[in-house]
Amino acid sequence: MDLRKTSVAFAAFAGLLAGGVAHAQTELTVYTSFEAVDLERYRETFEKANPDIKINWVRDSTGVMTAKLLAEKNNPQADVVWGVAATSLLLLKAQDMLHPYAPEGVENLDPRFVDSDNPPSWVAMDAYVAALCYNTVEGEKLGLTPPTSWKDLTKPEYQGHIIMPNPSSSGTGFLDVSAWIQMFGEDEAWAYMDALHENIARYTHSGSKPCKLAASGETVIGVSFEFPGAQAKSKGAPIDIIFPEEGSGWEAEAAAIIAGTPNLEAAQQLLDWAITREANEMYNVGYAVVAYPGVAKPVEHLPEDIASHMIENDFEWAANNRVRILEEWTKRYDSKSEPKD
Repeated sequence: MDLRKTSVAFAAFAGLLAGGVAHAQTELTVYTSFEAVDLERYRETFEKANPDIKINWVRDSTGVMTAKLLAEKNNPQADVVWGVAATSLLLLKAQDMLHPYAPEGVENLDPRFVDSDNPPSWVAMDAYVAALCYNTVEGEKLGLTPPTSWKDLTKPEYQGHIIMPNPSSSGTGFLDVSAWIQMFGEDEAWAYMDALHENIARYTHSGSKPCKLAASGETVIGVSFEFPGAQAKSKGAPIDIIFPEEGSGWEAEAAAIIAGTPNLEAAQQLLDWAITREANEMYNVGYAVVAYPGVAKPVEHLPEDIASHMIENDFEWAANNRVRILEEWTKRYDSKSEPKD
């Protein structure tokens, strides 16, 4: 046996092994309700900055994702939640399902986007703001006048021409309902929703779908949020994006580490990056309001003062009253919900 050749071969084999270890990736299972159109861009941007981590997305609408996380409480499947409503993460926090962590640079964020505990259980990246998508072509055909307020949506002229999200499955739907209760008070808000229900064609299980349906002309008014409106308008859809004069409910898209994750170091690395200036610039491609002050640039087709339309939103109240609100809403209005996929 040629010992010199053997030692060279062994060294080469050891080098291959070392190279494999050096390039090994930690895989993170990340639960999200980010818009599907953004997932690949977000993953590519993060993984370029963090080549040692690979993201495996699990995506669904906010209500469905929240229910999934709660159902998995005793056997968590996710390492990180990135892009799920802050009110949903408050529910998980109350169940001790989150691993508190202060990401590097968290002090740079607008305090409205950070959990009040120290260390915080969640941090947020951006806000999506309730808006109406109004199809100007279809509205003109029907002789309708564009609404300027939430209260306008109860006018008889809009009967059958409004589609909005179901708050049990859509975070957008829930932010609408919780905002109306905060703005109008319980009694007036439910009376308002009773009247609005008369004009609703159907309730969807997606927050962006009503706007997409308005953009395609299937309905005149889609109760949605600003991001899909800007997207549709940039593709030539004949819609106006209307922020009702009473103010708009809003929700923060937030991130958190799931307690007990075996990949804690990588999960912390993801949260560190998720609140950086670079990441906030990435969110600003579609969202006009982001957590990092001074980053947001105007988004095409959206007003520069979008933050001024956001109501004083009590996330803790919304989270604590979520079950009660959804039970009441379902009892009153679920008959017009579209079938679930």
